[in-house]
Amino acid sequence: MLLVYNLEKEGYDVETAARGDDADTKLKERVPDLVVLDWMLPGLSGIELCRRLRARPETQSLPIIMLTARGEESEKIRGLATGADDYIVKPFSVPELLARVRALLRRAHPDRVATVLNIGDIELDRDKKRVSRSGKAVDLGPTEYRLLEFLMERPGRVFSREQLLDGVWGSDIYIDERTVDVHVGRLRKAINRGQQADPIRTVRGAGYALDDRFGRAAG
Repeated sequence: MLLVYNLEKEGYDVETAARGDDADTKLKERVPDLVVLDWMLPGLSGIELCRRLRARPETQSLPIIMLTARGEESEKIRGLATGADDYIVKPFSVPELLARVRALLRRAHPDRVATVLNIGDIELDRDKKRVSRSGKAVDLGPTEYRLLEFLMERPGRVFSREQLLDGVWGSDIYIDERTVDVHVGRLRKAINRGQQADPIRTVRGAGYALDDRFGRAAG
């Protein structure tokens, strides 16, 4: 399942249930940090499961994102009124969903999701959407920003061009893999001024990584 794959790639521990009644049973046994809930679940609808979760003290404040093919405003209001914290209409962008998951977890568990990423002398502030190096602002386009954020979340890990396309652009968008090289080049040009060390490592035949040794040496 594409969504599970992308969530696990982000580092989340994911457990799934194909039916609403099965999900209800699992959630009585173990309360997760967040639930992504499909409105049209068989057995027990997502909207009814959401209602039950809000009625139980142990899951009353559990963050819930509702997925649905129903785009009408009245249905969105119904979903939110039932207790969903957020609402995404299918088909949706995987990067957008991941961003909403991070935002909701940050609100619910601010101690578990870093709002500021640091490696060496590079700082990325997710709330302000700002990047700086050695205290000086770095001007990045939206794609270069997402690319840097993706790499900074996983320093040292090598990602293929295909993995970067899925993680930064989304697997539902077709873009030539060479586009990754173009944006990595732009990112390097923006963050590497003068004689500053390049934190991005090119691994021939494999892809790119943010050099974790750069972080240790500079930090």
